[in-house]
Amino acid sequence: MLFANEIEVCSLYETAEFDAAARAVRGRCEIAVLTRSAKGSVIVTSEGTQEIAPAPVSRVVDTTGAGDLYASGFLCGLTRGRPLEVCGRLGSLAAAEIIGHVGARPEASLKELASKAGLA
Repeated sequence: MLFANEIEVCSLYETAEFDAAARAVRGRCEIAVLTRSAKGSVIVTSEGTQEIAPAPVSRVVDTTGAGDLYASGFLCGLTRGRPLEVCGRLGSLAAAEIIGHVGARPEASLKELASKAGLA
């Protein structure tokens, strides 16, 4: 499994084009989870690609920890046997919570946020 942001995956495949990097990563690992900031994220598997919309954010304050929180939400869903789309939505939800305030620790209960979003 690979977690990478847009800049990282483009650097890995030495291209300025995200779509080219996403095509190149297919088949290199079982699951590639590629985050794209305000553009959401993309999950790449050998079967195809799923685009995940970003969770709504009223205001971006501090992006510290956003990637880590995305990964934690995604992995939480994956370890519970949830479909990849739900895993991506959980990741987006966790990342959206963390960027709305200063610091890398959630201020709201991620479990409650997931429940309200119908993802728990």
